[in-house]
Amino acid sequence: MRRDGENRPDRSSDSYDYPELDGYSEFDSYSDLDDYSDLDDYSELDGYSDLSSFADLDFLCDPDNYSEEPELFLDVPYVPTDEKVVAEILDLADVGPRDVLYDLGSGDGRIVVAAAKQRNTRGVGIDLDPMRVADAMEYAGHTGVEYLVDFIEGNIFTEDISAASVVTLYLLDSVNLELRARLLDTLRPGTRIVSHAFDMSDWKADERRSFTGATLYKWVVPAQVVGTWEWYRPDGKQYRIELKQKYQKVIGNVWLDGKKAHLESANLSGTRLDLMLKEDAAAPFDCFTLTFSDCSAESRRDSGASGSKLLSVDVA
Repeated sequence: MRRDGENRPDRSSDSYDYPELDGYSEFDSYSDLDDYSDLDDYSELDGYSDLSSFADLDFLCDPDNYSEEPELFLDVPYVPTDEKVVAEILDLADVGPRDVLYDLGSGDGRIVVAAAKQRNTRGVGIDLDPMRVADAMEYAGHTGVEYLVDFIEGNIFTEDISAASVVTLYLLDSVNLELRARLLDTLRPGTRIVSHAFDMSDWKADERRSFTGATLYKWVVPAQVVGTWEWYRPDGKQYRIELKQKYQKVIGNVWLDGKKAHLESANLSGTRLDLMLKEDAAAPFDCFTLTFSDCSAESRRDSGASGSKLLSVDVA
């Protein structure tokens, strides 16, 4: 049930700036962050690469105007999401009463209303079509959850979405790609994003779920962990690590008391970075969890900070 508006800002360049990743070829498991061979099947978009995939739906009878409002063109046609798919979306996003869910291109409001009714979740739907917004508000009132939800007639590229802890999408692959930089810049690390049917190109999903007639993609917005970080082992020896990243993929070099050590693995999810290190090839593993601040990239720029703040280091 998704659509996007006209006159959106120019998103031809990705404003989410990742550092160059050269010079780390010695780490075989992380030597090429563009190599997602285990996720190759994400490149398939389940037959939705263009509007021909929707050819059997009535809205293509009038391809020049997808809205009931005159002179309102919507880039993404209105396609209601099946209630079973709605339930899967909420389950995959692990939506709960402490969340704030934003549905971008909210249509008749069924995802926002379902989250409020079934999970006591506050929600906001954003849609360019005033008729759909009116339908959604009426539906929320009829369902008795109007005190938990709000629906905004607006553009998904310009409305404030920074309060979201969950974002849901049913747009198109091209629209997802245009939104990608804004999602990474605006949303706090740890925010979950679930897209129905369409992925985000080289930002590979953290999880993919397929079932009859639908595919869902889930991402967790990563903290920006680029930089040099230091902490002490329980025996007093100091670790120093230099990290680079592309989205949630992280590589780096590590030293222990100034001597080169080994980075065996680095797994980033939201604000949490799990590291597996070794003093040398024969040494046992040292496992640490680094927790970073949850400030968005946008707020870091506003405050003059270049990256996330390391809040704690725990021995795993």
